[in-house]
Amino acid sequence: MTLPMGRALRDVFGLTVTELAGHDPRIVMLDADTGSSTKADIFAKAYPDRFFQMGIAEQNMLGVAAGLATTGFVPFVSTFVAFAVVRPLDQIRVLIAQTGLNVKICGGYAGLFTGVTGKTHLIVDDLSIMRAMPGMITVAPGDDVEAEQVLRWAASYNGPVYVRLVRDATQRLFDGKYEFAPGRAVVVRDGGDVSLVSTGTQTPRVVDAADLLAARGIEAHVLHVPTLKPLDVPAIVAAADRTGVVVTVEEGTVIGGLGGAVSETLSEQRPTLVKRIGLQDVYGESASNSELLELYGLSAARVADQVQTFLEARTSAGHASHAE
Repeated sequence: MTLPMGRALRDVFGLTVTELAGHDPRIVMLDADTGSSTKADIFAKAYPDRFFQMGIAEQNMLGVAAGLATTGFVPFVSTFVAFAVVRPLDQIRVLIAQTGLNVKICGGYAGLFTGVTGKTHLIVDDLSIMRAMPGMITVAPGDDVEAEQVLRWAASYNGPVYVRLVRDATQRLFDGKYEFAPGRAVVVRDGGDVSLVSTGTQTPRVVDAADLLAARGIEAHVLHVPTLKPLDVPAIVAAADRTGVVVTVEEGTVIGGLGGAVSETLSEQRPTLVKRIGLQDVYGESASNSELLELYGLSAARVADQVQTFLEARTSAGHASHAE
């Protein structure tokens, strides 16, 4: 099964927040000179009096967003993830997370799909940073359908939210019947041989990998985890119960991100062997999307190969143990 392509998440962001602003006059947009890239410029054209061009001054932008939230506005902050999370981290921690202010931090150009902008802009640990921050809801939508619903939910939620958005169009995971719920993971494929747990727009590639594995006689159970915090602990435990072996796959570092979250959960709730596929304590490089996915083992084919090798090694180790 080949998943269809959806809309680019940056387009979904610009159009959805603009539509929401038409119904809620409290919604404002703050941009750090990246509006034509993140599509915040759609909002700027529709509501120029509620659009604040902050320039290349991201620490100040997050401070202004916090101030606007204290007066009852609902600020959406838009820029590349490198400048939405890493550069203004102290302002996020002190002014927004600690106070619980109603600010929506939308990190565009996330994951590997910004390799053409250079490795300085490629942030692989944003989910690790944001899910570890007390009080920060952390969401990585899997496709355009889910991204739209996440943004609508974020606008209605009273508190700080981080939404991770990739630049380019990705495969569509869900149909029009899907309903996002914060803190809920979703089984997107059933299988009994291995549980594959993924997040964000990596999940559609994991579904493709599961199809490749099925052709090799390996039936994978695929769990999509859009919300890194709060985490759906029962769903992760159920996935481990389903097969007894878990592989996490994420378009980011395996340290502290989804792989860390799943490992932490299972070590406490249901000790299970976990393999983590993702960036292994390295920085990203400058290259095309497809080249980076291949390099870091995140294309569907590379994921399938790694899962198969892992299962074969595990089986061999089990046989050797029994022989002894």
